[in-house]
Amino acid sequence: MRPVFVQVRCVPGKTYEVAEELYKREIASELYSTSGDYDLLLKVYIDEQKTDIGKFVSENIANVPGIVRSLTTLTFKAF
Repeated sequence: MRPVFVQVRCVPGKTYEVAEELYKREIASELYSTSGDYDLLLKVYIDEQKTDIGKFVSENIANVPGIVRSLTTLTFKAF
């Protein structure tokens, strides 16, 4: 399982609704509100041998109403 971080930018005023929907989907091991260019940060674990990362993000995160944009960061090695 590879940890993947997804930052989400929301429609102004919709951040809490988006966070609630993401929480209900039970896909993130961690979910935070953030400052800066993006509103939320999710940490998800994806089995790359069974699931395409782009497809997972598209089907489980990016399709939440109120999300304007997402940025996915892959991880490679823990130090």
